[in-house]
Amino acid sequence: MNDQTTQSKKKLRLSSAQIVPISFLGAILFGTLLLLLPFSTAAGETTSPLTALFTATTSVCVTGLVVVDTYAHWSLFGKIVILLLIQLGGLGIISVTSVLMLMAHKKFSLSMTVMLHDSFNLDSLSGLMKFLVRVFRGTFIVEGIGALMYMPSFIPQFGVVRGIWYSVFTSISAFCNAGIDIIGPDSLIGYNTNLPVMFTTMLMIVMGGLGYIVWFDVTHGVKDGIRRGYSPLRICKKFSEHTKLVLILTAVLIFGGAAVVFIFEYTNPDTIGGMSAGGKILNSIFQSVTFRTAGFAAMPQQALRESTCAFGDLLMFIGGSPVGTAGGVKTVTFFAVLLNAVSYIRDRNETVIFGRRFSTEVIRKAAAVATVSFMVSLFMTLLLMTSDGVSLTDGLFETISATCTVGLTRGLTPTLSTAGRIIIIISMYLGRIGPISMALFFSGKGSDKNKVSFAQGRFIVG
Repeated sequence: MNDQTTQSKKKLRLSSAQIVPISFLGAILFGTLLLLLPFSTAAGETTSPLTALFTATTSVCVTGLVVVDTYAHWSLFGKIVILLLIQLGGLGIISVTSVLMLMAHKKFSLSMTVMLHDSFNLDSLSGLMKFLVRVFRGTFIVEGIGALMYMPSFIPQFGVVRGIWYSVFTSISAFCNAGIDIIGPDSLIGYNTNLPVMFTTMLMIVMGGLGYIVWFDVTHGVKDGIRRGYSPLRICKKFSEHTKLVLILTAVLIFGGAAVVFIFEYTNPDTIGGMSAGGKILNSIFQSVTFRTAGFAAMPQQALRESTCAFGDLLMFIGGSPVGTAGGVKTVTFFAVLLNAVSYIRDRNETVIFGRRFSTEVIRKAAAVATVSFMVSLFMTLLLMTSDGVSLTDGLFETISATCTVGLTRGLTPTLSTAGRIIIIISMYLGRIGPISMALFFSGKGSDKNKVSFAQGRFIVG
């Protein structure tokens, strides 16, 4: 009887691990049906099932790749559906997944999941609802501030009603790192000299990509430090090691990436070559930020030099930070793999940062996530090159943009064949559910499979 109960629990535990991909798939299919409604499409336009599926997928997966112009193809209702799917994908899937896992815990007696313990850093399930309330409240506050910051630029240009609507849509899309806009066919290229619009977009992207844990740690640390009269330096030292690592990595990737873009594109007349020094710096920073899963473009991506595209592939692959709205393998994941290699080269037994070591489980998980993400991106690139006959540069840029939910394209997306669009749809879906699903699958501590110890084999590597 006990064996049957144990086997039953194992089956239920496996099914609970499928909640994340199923919830994504359900949201995508529901969004597809809504977008297929006749009044979702603008007058004079027609929407095929594949176009609706592609748009719903890119919205829920907060990717930003589109096969039709969002501003012209969809009606107001269709744009509202897209915006709701973006909000669900960027915020709701994370939060709803947490609620579902909480429900799964009560029903299936799950002792621990990475979503609740490692990612959310909660000591008990009783803290989950409080955390979710803070996530929702913080998100709406930040998105509201972003919308207000856009309005001085958009209202004079588009009028009060449209200006407010464009501000709200762009703010949510930027915060959720979706990169979808309804302003025009050229993303934000027409605003690449508009400092308020550029700054607001970068701010929203970075805020969404930092992760909620970092938000709450910083706000708590600052409030506590001010109350106790701490200096700014001491306040920063009080941050958790995760927060300090995320902030440092984010700054290094943004400004280091901007320096590389600035150097590579400095003389390119089709990107920043003809801009003033200030314009070159601004657009280099923006390109560095948007490379890491945002999807907004302030310069033509097809005009980027191949060296910049190759560097952009790396930034897109890294993505944002854990427990946020950004995609990619995540900054801490990539850093853990890199630091582990450095530790091995330096003959260190442990992988250490800020006087704290990465656990073996975290290192293994990071290596698994990075490896699978890389293999998926490479495999999808080969499929796309075969189906559509595209170059390696364009194909790799497109598929990494899809699997890492970035949304940048070198003009390839609208020209894709039916097979190519299906490949990108699958890439976006796998890229969005991958890290979360892998975290769930790799969280099974105490599994029966680990009770057997094998004799050490003699293998040679390197």
